[in-house]
Amino acid sequence: MPPPSLVNRLKVQLKLSISRLRMVQQKDSAKAKQQRREMAQLIEAGKVQSARIRVENIIRSDITTELHEMLELYCELLLARSQLLEPPSSPHGSPAPHGAAVALDPALEEAVRSIIYAAPRTEVKELHTTRALLAEKFGKDVVLASMEGEGVAERVLNKLKVNTPKPELVDAYLSEIARFYGVPYGDDNEDEEVVDEDDDDEPSGGIAEEAEPKKQLEPALEADKAKTKEDEEEELVKATPPKQFGPQSPLRVVPPSPSTDNVAPKLKLPGNVAAKAKAAEAKKAAPSKKADGPGGKIPDVDELARRFADLKR
Repeated sequence: MPPPSLVNRLKVQLKLSISRLRMVQQKDSAKAKQQRREMAQLIEAGKVQSARIRVENIIRSDITTELHEMLELYCELLLARSQLLEPPSSPHGSPAPHGAAVALDPALEEAVRSIIYAAPRTEVKELHTTRALLAEKFGKDVVLASMEGEGVAERVLNKLKVNTPKPELVDAYLSEIARFYGVPYGDDNEDEEVVDEDDDDEPSGGIAEEAEPKKQLEPALEADKAKTKEDEEEELVKATPPKQFGPQSPLRVVPPSPSTDNVAPKLKLPGNVAAKAKAAEAKKAAPSKKADGPGGKIPDVDELARRFADLKR
């Protein structure tokens, strides 16, 4: 049995890399939730300075998770376009001669170069093997240029930069964590006090005065909306055909829309609908035959006179 080709081995490794990257993301997400809960407890206890230092770990973890998501997408891209990995001279996937580099297709360039650049900076072993196969496939020149950042996605380069988070980003993280867990945070309280002071200084001017006309206009706007809605309903009633129009017309039969519970709903034929309509009409007409007998409608004077005349005969 011949050994698997380089492209086939690369496909297998890409699938393994995708699975491993998803598992790592799930693990990091669960860990990040626990860390956010701890940050909320620190903020609630008033240890804001300690929270500002520890929140940098959460920021770095989120950046790593975003990087893993990008690399997962690039692996899926290479897997979806695996036919472009085949050399033109070997359509059945036979391995290229040893040392012979294959030209890098432009449709794969960003994905290949980004994986080659980012894989050594991650802890995903499957991604390391994928990088080695890509290096064997496209040659040392592509690897060296990619390690210099040539053709690598800008987002990947930014995620791999080792920088201290900016104070604005730290404050934004702490504010969001405090808001999510319902914990008061210093910056939020200051903002609320500033808003209250502005309202006290100008109780009858500025935004307050502008809000009054809006309140006065609200009833009129609601009335216009209600009137418009009534007009639309009247138009719909006028446009709806009468019930006695006749169900035999196939144009009036609207097929039911599919749903998750019933992905293939069945449609009743117009003939069945017509038969049911005729049966209903027959049931309605049946009591009319008994109208003259006991329990039916009361006969008029002329009918009674005719019946007495018949009895005398």
